[in-house]
Amino acid sequence: MDKVNVLFLCTGNSARSQMAQALLRHFAGQRFEAFSAGLAPKGIHPYTLKVMGELGLDLSSQWSKDVREYMGRKHFGYLITVCSHADANCPTTFPGVGQRLHWDFEDPAAFPGSEEEKLAKFRQVRDEIAARLRGWLAEQGALPK
Repeated sequence: MDKVNVLFLCTGNSARSQMAQALLRHFAGQRFEAFSAGLAPKGIHPYTLKVMGELGLDLSSQWSKDVREYMGRKHFGYLITVCSHADANCPTTFPGVGQRLHWDFEDPAAFPGSEEEKLAKFRQVRDEIAARLRGWLAEQGALPK
């Protein structure tokens, strides 16, 4: 069976979309090929690497990608925007997209506070993304037994 390509899109491709990509690969990599990109990529946030590493997911080989790297070059069964800015600013005529979904998550990189408070926000957003992915995968019948 061919894997379904899924593109997660946010503004900077530094946290939410990177987390979603890694989590989808972890949860259902046998069924889905996960990608991530940003409208204005700015590098992976160090806290993203840290909180994903806490789950045993190594993102050290990941990098921020511009959405234009994919437009018209790859077919995606799903384009999932993970922030309101990306949802509002993603081209509506994105070539090669089957279904477009929007899952809005708070930007943990914009959260003010101490280092521990910021890490807690990154963990919270990571866990919210994981829960949303698990629910979506259950709807798809794609969670391993």
